[in-house]
Amino acid sequence: MANDEKIMRAVYAAVDDLNDQGVEVEKSLDAPLYSASGKLESLDFVSFITKVEEKINAEFGMDLTIADENLLSKEKSPFSSLRTLIEYLEELLKQEESRAN
Repeated sequence: MANDEKIMRAVYAAVDDLNDQGVEVEKSLDAPLYSASGKLESLDFVSFITKVEEKINAEFGMDLTIADENLLSKEKSPFSSLRTLIEYLEELLKQEESRAN
């Protein structure tokens, strides 16, 4: 299975977990997350990112941290939609793999 499919599966599993807790997040690539039109409040957002990290770490066997201080300086937030989050995770995993080699 390709990395992007594994990433999408991990992110959607985190969405399922959040939805099971009563937070409504649409399972669509264009679903807004944490932005002006986003569905997540701060605490739900932190919970979601933690779940995504757990799922990604389990799927890829690495200790990846998604949220860091560098994200605050990004012009376009990787957390605005599921699509931007998945693209950001693909970029992070490529960086981790190149560091490991």
